[in-house]
Amino acid sequence: MALHGEASKGDIWPDLKNSIKMDGQGGEPPSGPESRLLPRLAGAVLFLLLLTLLSAPAARASEVVGNAILQGIVEQHWSSFKQARSIAPGGMAVCLITPEARYFAASGFNRTPDGKATHFRGASTTKTFTAAAILLLHQQGVINIDDTIDGVFPGTNTPYVPATADYNIPYKSEITIRQLLGHRAGVFDVSNNDIPATARAPYAGLRYIDYVKENLGQPDHTFTFDEMVGVAAANQLSFFPPGTSYHYSNTGYSILGKIIERASGLTYAEFIRQNLLVPNGLYETSFPYLGNDTDLPSPYADGYTFLSGVVYETTQDNMSANTAEGNVVTTPEDLANWARLLYTGQAGINQEMAAMMMDVHDTGEQHGNYGLGCTYTEGLGYGHNGAHVGYMTLVRYNPDNGVAVAVFCSVLDVANLQGQQDVINAVAGEAVSKLVSHPAR
Repeated sequence: MALHGEASKGDIWPDLKNSIKMDGQGGEPPSGPESRLLPRLAGAVLFLLLLTLLSAPAARASEVVGNAILQGIVEQHWSSFKQARSIAPGGMAVCLITPEARYFAASGFNRTPDGKATHFRGASTTKTFTAAAILLLHQQGVINIDDTIDGVFPGTNTPYVPATADYNIPYKSEITIRQLLGHRAGVFDVSNNDIPATARAPYAGLRYIDYVKENLGQPDHTFTFDEMVGVAAANQLSFFPPGTSYHYSNTGYSILGKIIERASGLTYAEFIRQNLLVPNGLYETSFPYLGNDTDLPSPYADGYTFLSGVVYETTQDNMSANTAEGNVVTTPEDLANWARLLYTGQAGINQEMAAMMMDVHDTGEQHGNYGLGCTYTEGLGYGHNGAHVGYMTLVRYNPDNGVAVAVFCSVLDVANLQGQQDVINAVAGEAVSKLVSHPAR
């Protein structure tokens, strides 16, 4: 098999034959200056052909060896992870893209996954797309990320968020779009926190999403940005005054999703598709947002959740509550390609905007260093993690060596998320150290 993006001998040879035949147009040999040029052209073509035939086997051999090394890394770490927890189902896959080659390995899946075609839920890696969309709008002058969310789109009288009760959250007039991107706005996280028991609401003391799906018996309910933000507004919930601390907030990204829709006149999913997916060739990536859109595109990795010693199959899920903050469905190769393009200023936002994303600061908690929809890991670079029932994900791009890596697991250890994240980090780190030994070009 040829390297991704490169042609095999079988692909090259017909094109070369056509090129040679075109010089003579199938008739009499040319005369004049053309007759003197033909031997030179033929010699150049033959030289290029010989060079291709000599180099392609070496490149393929290098890829085969690299894949074998990566396979060993994945199998060692993943088997140890599963044995320690007595987990039978679930797998791990890794896609590593260097300036010279692409490597892929997988272990533990019920069906053999392919690096290009195996879909999974990327969870909070969604935030890299949302942040890129916001910065693209900023780059275009449609928004200003240093405006407060009660302000208006530049040159208009239209407010960034609706002037309705659903968006009357605490400190609304002080929260900037930039603070939402960096989780420094203090917006209460409705999806990750129980509503306080003191709230005067039927869901007091409960997780709002669970209340709707389970207590109200509406598992296919389509959650909206207005609804999710509205829960925080109705109960006047906040973590802290904006700009005074850091607290991860999915609901803050729900507000960003609403801003994207109001700025573009498109749904969040359609804006991302038109501006970030199609232009970058990310055809295996999508953002389901309807409550009854619970299946994954085929082929996919079945997802499992490990809780209290029991493994649950959790592939199907209603992701509408997580739109713009955790609803991406993607593949390892699409995700690694996205990181490589995004952080090099080739995904739609320019290098200046990418640098703004990567300007990370200490959070003082488990998220380490965080910028604008972007975290940083020493030795791996910039990107994001993701965790949702059934799946855990890591994607990074390192500008120091030009390497992008995407790792996902199709099982989630709810009781030990950090331990599982450590395993993923170890796999990514060992893969880079064993397969990469050059600086970026």
